[in-house]
Amino acid sequence: MTPGDGIRPLSDTVHARATLAKAAAENFPVAPAFLPRAWRDGLMAVYGYARLVDDIGDGDLAPGGRDAVLLGLDPAAVDDRLAMLDAFEADLRRVFGGHDGPPRHPLMLALQPVVRAHGLTPEPFLGLIEANRQDQLVARYETYADLLGYCELSANPVGRLVLSLTGTSTPERVRRSDAVCTALQIAEHLQDVTEDLGRDRIYLPAEDMRRFHVAEADLKAPSAGASVRSLIAFETERARELLNEGTPLVGSVHGRLRLLLAGFVGGGRAALNAIAAAGFDVAPGPPKPTKSGLLREVAAVLRTAPRKG
Repeated sequence: MTPGDGIRPLSDTVHARATLAKAAAENFPVAPAFLPRAWRDGLMAVYGYARLVDDIGDGDLAPGGRDAVLLGLDPAAVDDRLAMLDAFEADLRRVFGGHDGPPRHPLMLALQPVVRAHGLTPEPFLGLIEANRQDQLVARYETYADLLGYCELSANPVGRLVLSLTGTSTPERVRRSDAVCTALQIAEHLQDVTEDLGRDRIYLPAEDMRRFHVAEADLKAPSAGASVRSLIAFETERARELLNEGTPLVGSVHGRLRLLLAGFVGGGRAALNAIAAAGFDVAPGPPKPTKSGLLREVAAVLRTAPRKG
């Protein structure tokens, strides 16, 4: 059997489902059951794409090299992240009507009808690939502006895709969505400081580290000192301000989409609250919000988000 011949062995289906199952570990609901089936299917297809490209970039693919084979590479190429990202982009081009056949990876096959049904464009998908290429080449960010530029590639395309999938995209909503998505990305970076260090990546701006007298060695301590905690508190407040800037997005839509977007914002707030509750000590591992904390924040967003229209 050759990749892309339209017939998938059961193992490949299970393989794709394992990637989609990671949605349960996110800070926010990816495709909750209250949404219309078409929206859920679209959101899960987009999530599968985003999760897979991140797993390629982070070296978190399942062992055995099956993803490399599905993308038309030798199994050993699974460890060559740039080669994998190139092959992944080639498969994305097939989703949008490439000339060398249908998509090869099952998650790409699942994405193709969603792209066609909603008239999605390649740009946000390409942004996510470029962010993961950047992760292979850039391990430190000098300024906050540099970090925001990374988030423009790594996070903001997801929110724009949600708006496109639900037919609610406007320039103002895109602006608010970008603020929410960047805040969610920064919150995740703050939770994962130790994990990112293990990959030799630091997403805390170097200019801020100097301001708070934090050296890289300080981030490697088993428990954060006062200077590190002050830095994390500063970045947490920045992310909270971005969430507040984006919160009017929730009030600009109605019905079940309003609930979904409140889940995103509430999930971000709950994650930031968890960091604060840990005393801004993220060294032992990622502080995670409780389910009750998440629900409380979602309810608060729904109560306070100004309604428009």
